[in-house]
Order: sequence, then structure tokens, then C-alpha cells
Amino acid sequence: MAQAQKCRLVFMGTPDFAAVILKELAQWPRGEVVAVYTRPDKPAGRGHKLTPSPVKRVAQELDLPVLQPGSLKNVATQAELAALQPDVLVVAAYGLILPDAVLAAPRLVPLNVHASLLPRYRGAAPIQRAIMENWGPDAQSGISIMRVASRLDAGPVYADAALPIAEHTAGSLHDALARLGADLLIRVLDDLLDGRAEAREQDESCAGYAAKIGKEDGFIDWNRPAAQVHAHIRGVTPWPGARVIFTFAGEAEPLPLLLAPGRVGEPADGARPGELRHDADGLSVACADCWYRLLQVRPQGRKDMPVRDFINGRLRDLPEGICGRALPPV
Repeated sequence: MAQAQKCRLVFMGTPDFAAVILKELAQWPRGEVVAVYTRPDKPAGRGHKLTPSPVKRVAQELDLPVLQPGSLKNVATQAELAALQPDVLVVAAYGLILPDAVLAAPRLVPLNVHASLLPRYRGAAPIQRAIMENWGPDAQSGISIMRVASRLDAGPVYADAALPIAEHTAGSLHDALARLGADLLIRVLDDLLDGRAEAREQDESCAGYAAKIGKEDGFIDWNRPAAQVHAHIRGVTPWPGARVIFTFAGEAEPLPLLLAPGRVGEPADGARPGELRHDADGLSVACADCWYRLLQVRPQGRKDMPVRDFINGRLRDLPEGICGRALPPV
């Protein structure tokens, strides 16, 4: 009996999230990755050395052909893709616009692995925004496998899977969703080949956009409830980092710091948002309702350190009680 022909796959992706998915896709026994598209190498580090993307590194480890066009709008580039005769195009955080000619290239379907429960959090920063904007105990993020459409993240969804946000940071949720996305993608591909795959249209009335994160998003507004502050700090960890500028009693100059996630403390009765309190357990910042206990900080040019080590090394004479305040971003 003749062996079934493998599904021809073209993968398009760039960052670590996509690299995790490519690794899993390359092991799918019913498919063959015939080419990997990723963004061109970029200068990085102090020496500005050209550095390959995480997807390119994985593709090279797996001996997969790599293509790195700067754009997919070129007719010759589109013809090169069509010549690969893909059955399925798999896209995960690629970073380039896909023209209609690219979407029409696969015989079966162009698929996208998106890190949200669509139609919520379409766009560039679904992981960070989901954490920053949801701080209740039942908050969820998730993965959607959708058909790529000309409108951003608006295509019909083949499958999705939820994941509790809990105490995740953007970094840890990113890793968990990449693994979930890889598993869900394989399930959808199996369904496609077996004729079971059905896609549902997204409800446009529930659609929302996750705007790209910038350094300015790292600054903390202490006028918010502590649970919201905690979610914001987790959502910008590890990048761009939770940024604060504190003035301390006895210190001539304000100190800029990066904060690791801490914990919500007791009610901050009588304290003004942004006030700093020093006690036997370390440092806390007053929010709109409660104190927010700091656990770890990173001074400029230094590594992360426990708050107690920071106090003992830099603020040995810091008085107990209200000892400073947070300054607004400049």
C-alpha cells in the first residue's frame, strides 16, 4: 500500500514564540517543512553584529531551508513562494505584511497562531495587554488558530484554548502560550487533513486591539488599586520592565529603579498614593487602596537584588515609616 504523501508546510515566524512552534511543527509526522521564512538578520549588542532571529537559529539546527526577504510585496518573492507548492502556510509572529498573493499560495489554508482568545487582543502585544488589563482571579489568556485574512487577526478561528493568567508575568505566559500554541496547531493540522476542521467567524462586536508595548508603558501609576498595579508590573516583565523614580529621605538625588513583581499588602489607610514606607519587612508603596510590597529591585547599572539588600547597601540610614515617594515619569 502506497504511503500517504506528507503535507507540505511553509513556516513564517521570527521571535522565540515562533521558534517553539517551529520545533514542534518539524516533528509532526504527517508534514514536511519545505521552507522557513523569517525576518532578515538584525544588528544587536554593543558591536552591532548581525544576529539571526530565534526562528532562523532553530531552522538551521533542523537543516531546514531559510528565506529572509525584507518584504513579501515583490512579485519575484511571491513567485518563489508559489514554486514551493505549499499545502499549508503556518504563520506565527512573523512581522511582515502578507499580501493577498501570499495568502493564496497554499493549496489548503494559511494558518496563524495568535496568542489571545480572539477576537480579543488582536495586534502586536496580546500577551502583555491581557495581563495588564485583567487582574481578577478568573482572568484568562489563550491561543487561537485562525485562517489568515487580509484584515489584522480577523480571520475565522479553527480552534482556541484558554490558559489562566494567575500570577504569570509576560515572560512566563509567553512561554506557556508558545507550548500551548504548538500543541493546538498540530491538532488543527490533523483535523484539516482528516476533513474535520471547521472555522467559525469572529464576533466583531467583541473585537479589541492590543497596541504595541513601548518603554513608556513600563512606568507605574500608583493612583490605581494595588491589584491593578500588580497586574501592570507583571505585564511589563521582563520588557520593558516596571520603571519607577523614587525619592528617599536623606538622598540628594532621585533613584530610578526597575521593579520585579511584588505582592499586594494591607489597606493603605491615610497614605497618599506613591508614598514609600520602610518597615522591618522592607519597602512598600501606597496605591489607591492598599500598600504594595516590593520584593526585588534593579538599580541603574546593577543586577536584580532583594529589597533588603538594596536598603542595607544603599539606604542604611533610611528612617522607618514614611520615607519617600514615587515621582511622576519625566
